[in-house]
Amino acid sequence: MLTSELPPSTSQPSNFAPLSILVVEDQAAIRDSIILNLRDEGFKVYAAEDGHHALALAHGVEHLDLVILDIMLPFISGLDLCRTLRHEGNGVPILMLSAKGSESDRIVGLEVGADDYLCKPFGMKELIARCRALLRRSRNEYQPDLNHTFRFGDITMLPRECRVMVRGDEVTLSPKEFRILELFMSHPRRVWSREQLLEKIWGTDFVGDSKTVDVHIRWLREKLESDPSDPKHLVTVRGFGYRLG
Repeated sequence: MLTSELPPSTSQPSNFAPLSILVVEDQAAIRDSIILNLRDEGFKVYAAEDGHHALALAHGVEHLDLVILDIMLPFISGLDLCRTLRHEGNGVPILMLSAKGSESDRIVGLEVGADDYLCKPFGMKELIARCRALLRRSRNEYQPDLNHTFRFGDITMLPRECRVMVRGDEVTLSPKEFRILELFMSHPRRVWSREQLLEKIWGTDFVGDSKTVDVHIRWLREKLESDPSDPKHLVTVRGFGYRLG
C-alpha cells in the first residue's frame, strides 16, 4: 500500500514553501513516528512501505529534497533502490537507515550512493539534525564554473553541458563525482585532504564517515583510469590526500 502525500504542520505560515521528504520504511511504527516528527518540523512528507512504491514515488513526485531510506525493504532493497536512483542520475540526498551498524555495512551504503547513514535504534532529534544538515549541504554544495572547459591529459570536462569525455568517449558521472572532478581539474596537481574535499563538496555540516571520499575517488578512478588499480590521473599522496596528475 502506498502512503499518500502528507501535508506539513498547519502551524507553518501559509506562504511557507515546505521542503519535501520521502520516507521509505516498512515498519509501520518507525515510519509513522518519523512522519509525525518531520511534519512537526514543517516538512512535506511522502511515505512508502516497500521498494516498488518508493521507486514509483521517486519517479512520480515533481521534486524531492531528501529521501530517508531503510535498507531492509520488501521487493526492492534500500541498497538496490539507492543504486537505481544514482544510476538514473538522481542526485537527491539520501539518508540510509539500518539495524546493521558495522563499518562494512556503512561503507556498502556509501558505495551505492547514500550521503549519510544512521543506525537503528536512533533518536528523532538526531534524525532531524541529520536531515537538516543534508538539506543545508545540498543547497550549499560547490558550484562549478559553467563558462569554462577543463582539459587534463585525455580528460575533457564541459561543465555547462554536464559532460565528461575520456579518451574521446563520454562517461557518466554522479553529481558528487562530477563536482569532485571539476574541483580537481580547476586546481590540477593541488593536493586535497579528505577534510578539504568534504568541506568543498559535502559542506561544513557533514556528519557522516570521511571514508565516503575514498569511495567516490574509487568510483572516479574506475571511470577515468585505464587501470584503476594503478591510477595515473587521481593520485594518492600518502599521508596528505589526493591530487590530479
